[in-house]
Amino acid sequence: MAVALLVAIFKARPSPFYIMDEVEAALDDANLGRLISLFEELRDSSQLIVITHQKRTMEVADALYGVTMRGDGVTTVVSQRLADVDHERLVTA
Repeated sequence: MAVALLVAIFKARPSPFYIMDEVEAALDDANLGRLISLFEELRDSSQLIVITHQKRTMEVADALYGVTMRGDGVTTVVSQRLADVDHERLVTA
C-alpha cells in the first residue's frame, strides 16, 4: 500500500531523481516484479538510486556501485556500468 502511494505521488509530481532504500525488501516475487516494472517506467523520465540486496533489482540497473572491505580492513568503492559488461559471460558464470 505504501509503495502504491509513493508511485502515485511520483507520477503526479515527477522529480528529476529518486533515492530509495530497500523498498522491495519485504515484497514477494510477484510484487517485486511489479515494482521493477515501475522502476523501469520511472527511469524513462528520472534518475533512480536504489539501495538494494535483491539480485532481480540489480539486474535492471544501468550501473552498480558497492563498497567492499579488504582483509586489512580498508574499504574500497567499486562500480560497474552494465552496458560495458559482456552479458553472455555473466549468464554462464
